[in-house]
Amino acid sequence: MTVHRRMTVVLTLAAALTATLLAGPAAASAAGADRPLPTTINLPDGFQPEGIAIGPGAFAYFGSRADGRIYRVNLVSGAGTQLSPPVGTASLGMKTDGRGRLFVAGGGGGDARVVDTRTGAVLASYRFTTDTTFVNDVILLDGAAYFTDSRQGVLYKVAPGRRGNLPESFTKLTLTGDFVLTPGVNNLNGIAATPDGRALIAVQSNTGLLFRIDPRTGVTERIDTGDRTFVNGDGLWLSGRTLYVVQNRDNKVVAVALNHAGTKGTVRAERTDPRFDVPTTIAQFGHRLYLPNARFSTPPAAGTTYTANSIAVF
Repeated sequence: MTVHRRMTVVLTLAAALTATLLAGPAAASAAGADRPLPTTINLPDGFQPEGIAIGPGAFAYFGSRADGRIYRVNLVSGAGTQLSPPVGTASLGMKTDGRGRLFVAGGGGGDARVVDTRTGAVLASYRFTTDTTFVNDVILLDGAAYFTDSRQGVLYKVAPGRRGNLPESFTKLTLTGDFVLTPGVNNLNGIAATPDGRALIAVQSNTGLLFRIDPRTGVTERIDTGDRTFVNGDGLWLSGRTLYVVQNRDNKVVAVALNHAGTKGTVRAERTDPRFDVPTTIAQFGHRLYLPNARFSTPPAAGTTYTANSIAVF
């Protein structure tokens, strides 16, 4: 092969890889499904991971519950770098939108912020409450971000404008119906959308119940899963009509088959993995599910190691 031809091939491959990493979620997911990706990702020592979000492209974002740092990982190579520095509040549940913005739940700070996934700049921040609080997770539905508060019976809604502009204010949605708040413990945690996209689903960690939530009224309805509950339920991920529920201290992920409206579900499978060490949140890239190990039972220190693991979709 001539030097010229070798250079052409190299440049072509480099361009293809760059296009894959910068492509939208669908293209990146397809690429990720066709190549072997790292199944264990090393995170910084002492990081104390909690949240994860993936995309656009082949990038995952991990949040630190200790100091709010955000760490970005290339899922093709496994290499990572700090995107956002410590901010003095936690980075728990996270989701990205198609505009390259990362919505981040702030835990006990009672806040949330929106981060630029390219630069790490904080685009907007919101102080939801100064009362007893634990802003735990977030989902995007119809362009709006809905945040759970594990210590209060509310959701917080941040609704961008028609052109996607981030608002200066938010709406508090009081929950009514079947959901009953238990004081002093974590209640609603992970949140997802229903398969039909008309409502929300949240898991109550202390009772293990799943609830369907009307995003307009706040009315909650217990989802019928028979006699099955999901105590220690944490992150949720919806793929088609399958809802994946992470049971953190049980080191387990459960697949629940839902009906279209999300009013009824049946457990069809569950998985564990010897690499799991209290996995919390969950996200998908291609045919893999990614979960950070929070290691809640391990005393955190500057030298404590942390990883995220992936398992095959099931």
